[in-house]
Amino acid sequence: MLRIRLRRVGLKKQPSYRMVVAENEWPRDGRFLEIVGRYNPRTNPETVEVNEERMYHWLKNGALPTESVAKLLTKQGTMGRFERVQKGEDLQAVLAEAQASAEAARANTPRRTNPDTAAAKSKKNLKTGQKKK
Repeated sequence: MLRIRLRRVGLKKQPSYRMVVAENEWPRDGRFLEIVGRYNPRTNPETVEVNEERMYHWLKNGALPTESVAKLLTKQGTMGRFERVQKGEDLQAVLAEAQASAEAARANTPRRTNPDTAAAKSKKNLKTGQKKK
């Protein structure tokens, strides 16, 4: 049975995830058929990017999302749009709507940088400005 699930990537204690289509029995970070999205819980707000056309393809062909992926897709609006496509709405119109909503969400959500990272960058700039002895 095919599942759409999260595959952990990233450094130790700095997780980010890929949404992948994989067989139910394959290991979490093992083989997969296709990457259909990304999820980064460390940004503020969390980042979810989905290739909706491929997601619809796999959902239509019987792949089941895991509980965590289903929550993310519902929050993103992908599951609602998929139900509309199943009822007969035009796929291209729904994909255009999804792209417009993703761009609007990106434009309306300010990204905050980590203050520790900003301080580290300013220290690095100070060090590079010094002359070597």
